[in-house]
Amino acid sequence: MAGTPMFDLVIRAGRVIDPESGHDAIADIGIVGDRIAAVGPSLGAGMREIDAAGLVVAPGFIDLHAHGQSVPADRMQAFDGVTTALELEVGALPVARWYDQQQEAGRVLNYGTAAAWLFARKAAMIGLDLDGRLAPIELMGAGSNDMRWSVDASTPAQTDAIVALTRQGLDEGALGIGIPHGYASGAGMKEMARICSLAAEYARPTYTHIAYMSNIDPKSSIEAYVNLIGLAGATGAHMHICHLNSTSLRDIEEAARLIGKAQAQGLPITTEAYPYGTGSTVLSAGFFMESNFVERTGTGYDAIEVVSTGRRFQSRDDLAAARADAPESLVLWHFLDTENPHDHKLLDISVTYPGGAIASDAVPWSNPDGSLYAGEDWPIGADKSSHPRSSGTFTRFLAQWVREREVVPLMEAIAKCTLIPARIVESCSDAFRRKGRLQAGCDADIVVFDLARVQDRATFEAMHLAADGMVHVLVNGQAVIADGALVRDARPGRAIRSDPR
Repeated sequence: MAGTPMFDLVIRAGRVIDPESGHDAIADIGIVGDRIAAVGPSLGAGMREIDAAGLVVAPGFIDLHAHGQSVPADRMQAFDGVTTALELEVGALPVARWYDQQQEAGRVLNYGTAAAWLFARKAAMIGLDLDGRLAPIELMGAGSNDMRWSVDASTPAQTDAIVALTRQGLDEGALGIGIPHGYASGAGMKEMARICSLAAEYARPTYTHIAYMSNIDPKSSIEAYVNLIGLAGATGAHMHICHLNSTSLRDIEEAARLIGKAQAQGLPITTEAYPYGTGSTVLSAGFFMESNFVERTGTGYDAIEVVSTGRRFQSRDDLAAARADAPESLVLWHFLDTENPHDHKLLDISVTYPGGAIASDAVPWSNPDGSLYAGEDWPIGADKSSHPRSSGTFTRFLAQWVREREVVPLMEAIAKCTLIPARIVESCSDAFRRKGRLQAGCDADIVVFDLARVQDRATFEAMHLAADGMVHVLVNGQAVIADGALVRDARPGRAIRSDPR
């Protein structure tokens, strides 16, 4: 019938940026169901229309490194432009149960996980029960009363068990293997070679927190990078390096040079960074307890801050007492002073690394007592805490590096948030070949934002402030943010598992 709308939704007259084709022009986007049906000028009518004049229209951002994995975390990340939030550095075990739990809870954003090598290690070496009751971030703090899983090399039988549990996770659809090696630096090369060979067998990446974080040898960050590069060459595994900025500490420049040299030789190595000089982890992290922590890292214990209380430590003994009481507590680690020009240059090297992705390392939201918050309140209350990167990683990058300082061109910046992360994981699942792009046939994961206004707002004093400037955010064609406001009942997020072998 004449006049029948051609599309369910038309995003009209925005500046459409597709990093794969290089398209950067005023155009319309026509959406039917959960897919983009057409991109071009003057498309036909839609049942609904969004006026995007004066706004940027881009693929939804893909966060490879998001530990929040809950409705409140999704909502905050949606205001940061994220449409797919993946738990890859740590991962989950059992993988099938984790996916079932996410589906049952309902998710705002698309989601997926890696298989958690560290949890397999805890199960094999100290008998930790992987019953699915604890969230991955809670399991990170579990087992602190028996640290053999962290400091000991595995026996041959234990290695077999670790590999078997990890393989089971891959068989259940994991998007690779999470290897937070820095939390279990006692793991030896024989075990690591087995795990990386497993990843290569399945043609899925490893997402690796390097084994050591130190400015001095032995066991320096540089030693860890050389070992990781060697594993890529020896096993053929795609080694994705998590948070180049924080694990390199003050050796970022040399670490970036080594990664670039390895990539130039064709080794399958990728990396990511977040635009902050402050990291976050759990209080039980073993590297805090090294006897020469200050010398090795260049920071004092007062650089470590408990998220829920703001407490900072005065000594190793002070931290050890708190760790014994609540090892699962989330802490901030202020490893760079970004007000210092030299430190800001170091951060720039990681954030602008050619071909590197932007990834948040977002952590869950906590109640004042330190327990995880997974409620429905909106806005999130001022008493809830996390890390500013859980609210503003991508908008901070766009505001500071693109708009204000003009360090990164907009097309390249969008690629770092979309196409580059999609390509890092697309060997796992063809679903990622439809993400990170604005083309006919691609998933309708789309952000519409005001480049003049986009801005992170969260601070270390007020972490709960959502980012500004995302006018519309669509996940699988459904609005989760409309006219700058949260669509409270939206749950369009879908699981992304690896394709069957």
